[in-house]
Amino acid sequence: MSNLKYRILAIVALCALSLWALFPRTVVERVSRNGQFVYDTVQRVPLKRGLDLQGGMHLTLELDESGGTIADRSAALDQAIRVVRNRIDQFGVAEPVVQKVGDERIIVELPGIEDAARAAAVVQQAAFLEFQITDKTGALERAIPRLDAIAKELNLAGPPVAGGDTATSGAGLKGLFNQQGDSAAGDSTRADSAAAPADSATSGPFSRSLQAGQIPGQYFVASANEPLLRTLLEQPQIQAALPPGKVVRWGADTVSLGGQVYRELYVLDARPIITGEYINDATPQQDPSEGSVVAFQLDAEGARRFRTETGRHVNDYMAIVLDQKVITAPVIRSAIGRNGQISLGGGRRLQEAQDLALVLRAGSLQHPLKIVESRNIGPSLGQDSIRDGITAGVVAVVLVIGIMIVYYRFAGILAVCGLVLYVLYTLATLAGFNAVLTLPGLAGFVLSIGIAVDANVLIFERIREELDHGKTVRTAIDEGFRHAMSAIIDSNVSTALTAAILYQYGTGPVRGFAVTLLAGIAASMVSAIFVVRTFFLVWLNRSRGPVQSLSI
Repeated sequence: MSNLKYRILAIVALCALSLWALFPRTVVERVSRNGQFVYDTVQRVPLKRGLDLQGGMHLTLELDESGGTIADRSAALDQAIRVVRNRIDQFGVAEPVVQKVGDERIIVELPGIEDAARAAAVVQQAAFLEFQITDKTGALERAIPRLDAIAKELNLAGPPVAGGDTATSGAGLKGLFNQQGDSAAGDSTRADSAAAPADSATSGPFSRSLQAGQIPGQYFVASANEPLLRTLLEQPQIQAALPPGKVVRWGADTVSLGGQVYRELYVLDARPIITGEYINDATPQQDPSEGSVVAFQLDAEGARRFRTETGRHVNDYMAIVLDQKVITAPVIRSAIGRNGQISLGGGRRLQEAQDLALVLRAGSLQHPLKIVESRNIGPSLGQDSIRDGITAGVVAVVLVIGIMIVYYRFAGILAVCGLVLYVLYTLATLAGFNAVLTLPGLAGFVLSIGIAVDANVLIFERIREELDHGKTVRTAIDEGFRHAMSAIIDSNVSTALTAAILYQYGTGPVRGFAVTLLAGIAASMVSAIFVVRTFFLVWLNRSRGPVQSLSI
């Protein structure tokens, strides 16, 4: 009798623990409100829903080797995972999934995401920040004749350009602007008036496309000439002929001057005075005069280097380069220490500043990533999946209950009582291990319901055989459980091994199915072997006399 008491106490304790694991609790989550991410207190059942049940975005990423082969792909992928995970955590997505698949891909799942395009841009952005001094030696102008000659040799000189798209050649480039004085720190340079064009039908593509800007190292390229110049600058022969110690970088935005659209082109010192690796904080702000800006703070080492380098370049122009695009090029008025800011201009939205601050805080990608697969799942589809999954589960449970009660009668009722506890234990196990319930997971749950009663079927059939051999009810029950044990363990272990392999080598939905199946197998072993047998023992001990019959 004492053994039965301990059994009952164990079942009650398991039920209490399961109810506690599933009890709704208050949690703090980051949620999006009016374009801002804030922390909010919500109350929910600690059972996570997967991407297919609440909607969201699924991305499959690979390393982009278009710019060159990556020697250690596995290490590069590990670094990318850390950066992407940091970015997603700061992006405010509740319960995201970021995992590595082999040495090739990264899977990113963003449940409940509202702006899929923005999330993809944040995940992919390299966010490599550099601060480089603009060239004040006129190195590019001296290299123009050689660059034009190479372009002609490559047969990429392009057609002659006339009108407002030309600049004089031979005696140097004509400035596009009237000098307006120095710009303040953080200002994007702009100009007022265009210079008179000159005919240069016989000049090369560089001399006729480049027009000197307002600050040293700055040039402007008319939009009509931009595609040709981009093509030329990508050629290895052109790159080899560029001034040594200098790099050419395009501006991030176009500007409208004199009724025409131009793209900025900068010649910069190749060695950056500092990079974004020293940034330990970045904050988006809205400035009345500057527009959207990102204020950043450097660590101690970065502040020391920045102060030293900017002190050497007072009154020089410093280009702020993000992913090889010049965001702005302010003048250095004095040595800059720990704090600085990046001006995005008045036309940029605050959201763009928020995203830039986010990726700067999370760190830069050493190697770019490309999206090879993207799927968006709407919330309505998730609700339909939940409803259909619940319907399938209810139908399965009702059919199992009906079959067990009709076929096994009283013993079937005991099995159904054990099945109720099985459902409770399974859900509690999933919640306790922070498992994510997916649509395939619901399928695994329904499948495990059949597995749960399968053990009872084996036991009941063995009890029937023992009763047919003339044994007492108590002995038949004991023998039925004991002899069916080996078959139950074999079938459950083989299923568990299969689920474990699916979990180890599967991804996304396959893993969700495996996790739910494993939890169901564990719960079915407890409910079928321990709980149902306890119910039989309670029934057998209801009276001190021998039990004459069993409805089975």
